[in-house]
Amino acid sequence: MISFESTEDENAFVSIAQKIASENIRPYARESENKGMIRNDMIKVVNELGFLKLEEPESYGGLQLPLISQVQIQAALSYGDLGIVQGLPGLADGASLLRSMEPKQMNKDQQKLVCEGESTIAFIDDINDKAMGKRLSLTKSGTNYTLHGTSQPTRLGQMANHLILAVLDEEGCPVICWMDKKHHHLKVNKGDYRFGLLAASIAKISFDNEIISQDQVIATGEKADQLIRRTHTRIQIIQAAKQVGLMQAALDYATEYTAMRKAFDQVIAKFQGVSFQIARMVIETRIANHLVWEAATVADKNTEEAEGPALRAIQRAHQGVRYVTNSAVQLLGGHGYVKDYPVEKWMRDAQAQVMLYGREKNYLIRRGKQTLATKEKAVIT
Repeated sequence: MISFESTEDENAFVSIAQKIASENIRPYARESENKGMIRNDMIKVVNELGFLKLEEPESYGGLQLPLISQVQIQAALSYGDLGIVQGLPGLADGASLLRSMEPKQMNKDQQKLVCEGESTIAFIDDINDKAMGKRLSLTKSGTNYTLHGTSQPTRLGQMANHLILAVLDEEGCPVICWMDKKHHHLKVNKGDYRFGLLAASIAKISFDNEIISQDQVIATGEKADQLIRRTHTRIQIIQAAKQVGLMQAALDYATEYTAMRKAFDQVIAKFQGVSFQIARMVIETRIANHLVWEAATVADKNTEEAEGPALRAIQRAHQGVRYVTNSAVQLLGGHGYVKDYPVEKWMRDAQAQVMLYGREKNYLIRRGKQTLATKEKAVIT
């Protein structure tokens, strides 16, 4: 049985996160989007409170909080603005990889950079991001590798000074490697300004036969495959929680708007068509939240068993965040499409978020393969 009651420590963290979201994040959401960057004073406040180090291992100076605590904090922060949360510097998705492996898998220079807080990491996964096909080619050249191609749109791709890549080599063997941007001549292609998450430094990164030495390789083969799967499980749960925060923000805004506006001398929220839509928005948000909490609880006990719950959580969060934000725009009518109201931004942010972390059908396909593999194994044994 899973308890959905927060601990005292979690309530304290969430309360602080809610205050930061309302006072330091939401008021500057539009400014951050227009400038494509986040205010330094905002980053300083979030960093001082430890919110940039929730997932980082203690051995790297992080808080190493359980996922069940993290998802509540991330949802509270994203309630302020998902675009800003996704654009905050730090280890980001790379922290989940560090959390999933042993420190000895990193060389001393890499560990030093992480521990001194000098790294902003962009995590490029060319193995699981199959919606648009394999983009990167990795060729073995003696003890080194040669990397060529252009990545998928990647969060923090513009501002990151380090990259962690998960790529298949020419033999189909998974390889995880670390790259320091200043030691390589990389082309950074900024994201499309028409999309959302404009403060998240989204970019495609091009590699022109870049040499990756053996010292840059973190894992290969079966070890790399297991590490990638554990990392993805954690990333999916955290990202689903952020989407729940965005869903709740859109739901609350649309509910308050429809409760105040009148048509034909009646509050529009009382019209059946409007109330039904708000009710479904509530249902979608709560379902996604419960699945996130379930996945986080399972992952905290055993990451290997959390892959299925994590896929369910991110798939439903993807479905829900698109529906809820689109519905919020519709409920505001013409106001929903103008920048004087935040819902149009939230709708664009939701679309960009789904683009970055995989569409719903891809997760359904993966979950289907997992289920079939489990059934086949049961029949054989």
